[in-house]
Amino acid sequence: MSKVLIMEDEESIRSFIVLNLKRNGFDVLEAADGLEAMKIINAVSDIDIALLDVMVPGIDGFEVCRRIRETNERIGIIFLTAKVQEQDKVYALSVGADDHVSKPFSPTELIARIQSLLRRVNVHRETAAKVTFESGPFSLDLISKQFKRNGQSIELTPTEFSLVQFFLEKENTPLSRDVLLDHVWGKEYMGDPKIVDVNIRRLRQKIEGNPSEPEFLQTVWGHGYKWKGRA
Repeated sequence: MSKVLIMEDEESIRSFIVLNLKRNGFDVLEAADGLEAMKIINAVSDIDIALLDVMVPGIDGFEVCRRIRETNERIGIIFLTAKVQEQDKVYALSVGADDHVSKPFSPTELIARIQSLLRRVNVHRETAAKVTFESGPFSLDLISKQFKRNGQSIELTPTEFSLVQFFLEKENTPLSRDVLLDHVWGKEYMGDPKIVDVNIRRLRQKIEGNPSEPEFLQTVWGHGYKWKGRA
């Protein structure tokens, strides 16, 4: 049973989400503010997904996300937000979120987003054989879920890991934003397609010596992106 933490200060909204998550077979933990959410995160090691409301008392959702990502890249994070400004959506992704859902949302949409993210969180568990990809100084192991450069581990979120895996599978092949969305986020994804670009920027910060002039994760103008490996 997948474990989901919901951080939402409005009890009526939180209860509504909890009810629908339990109906769909999830084990649910509840937090009314950021401090309570961090206590749960620090105490419970097997949380799969965190649903974080942005505007909560004390520590806001952005700060909770940042603190989680300081020590844990494994947890999938989805923001629940009433904010509609483009910069808020981009900022949520830049601090480590995997997705965001704008209020008001339907239970069907939220469950679909959670299930899509769970597939990325659990990708290493679903791999039937030991598979390792190597490209230049990089290696990626689907069993241990380790991504390394010159033997040094690089921590990736579930979404970043899925992106890297797909790029290495399609080394030197230009991939459009639509192809990346369908493969990583799923054909049912209903969010902002710019989520691809934000995750690419995050990846470049982690893997490139000079992210503004990427050597490996390159832009193919007018088409999308490609992983430049051996010719």
